[in-house]
Amino acid sequence: MSFTQQKRKLKRIFVVLLGAYIMVGVALYYFQEKLMFLPTTLNENYVYELNYPHEELFLKPSDDALINAIHYKAENPKGVILYFHGNAGDLSRWSKITEYFVEMNYDVLVMDYRTYGKSQGKLSEDTLHSDAQFCYDYLLKQYSEDNITLYGRSLGTGMASKLAIKNKPKQLILETPYYSILDVAKHRFPLFPIKSLLRYHFPNYEYVQKVKCPIAIIHGTSDKVVPYESGKKLSKLNIDNLDFISIEGGGHNDLVQFEDYHLAIQNLLK
Repeated sequence: MSFTQQKRKLKRIFVVLLGAYIMVGVALYYFQEKLMFLPTTLNENYVYELNYPHEELFLKPSDDALINAIHYKAENPKGVILYFHGNAGDLSRWSKITEYFVEMNYDVLVMDYRTYGKSQGKLSEDTLHSDAQFCYDYLLKQYSEDNITLYGRSLGTGMASKLAIKNKPKQLILETPYYSILDVAKHRFPLFPIKSLLRYHFPNYEYVQKVKCPIAIIHGTSDKVVPYESGKKLSKLNIDNLDFISIEGGGHNDLVQFEDYHLAIQNLLK
């Protein structure tokens, strides 16, 4: 093969690779919601089979939205937890997960985000935050603010953190949080100009620096979804009211299997 032929071949390879790069970048921009949000839906007649007394709610934060939520009622509640779940599934899964806190004699309110489960409406970063505040306001009609604990898990840490700035809850608990969505996206797609492509940001690093109540972060060292290093960076912001708790060997969805997680939660909710 002559030098000219080799040059043409390399040029063709470069063009193909460049085209593939551009196509993936375009896909990341237009389909990022499909990558970030993994909702499952429920029929409006679906009946939750839960182990504790509860009320199913249909909240109306706006005319074009409907938020489905479960409000657990413990016998002698020590307080109430407003729980913001992760990016996958729906309340049929997450309501079961939050029963862990009902067992500890806490009331729990957990909602499905728009497009999840029975919830309806247009999904955006702004509506996620405004729906979070709507649920908080709902609780304020029944509980004193110093009895409200905000708990965010994974995706939900962004909502819980910003909500803590605007209100005065008892405490903020963040399980497997990210420094920012940008930080996680850069880890997954290091070759792309992610900052220019992202429409969702959730800058936890900005939020937690403005939170006045006690903050507890719980993160597994073997988390493959939200890297441990992303959450750990939050603890390096020199925030006096922040306590970072490492779960050695813990992943993203299995912290409840570790005794150190139970000890941490028992201490926080004692």
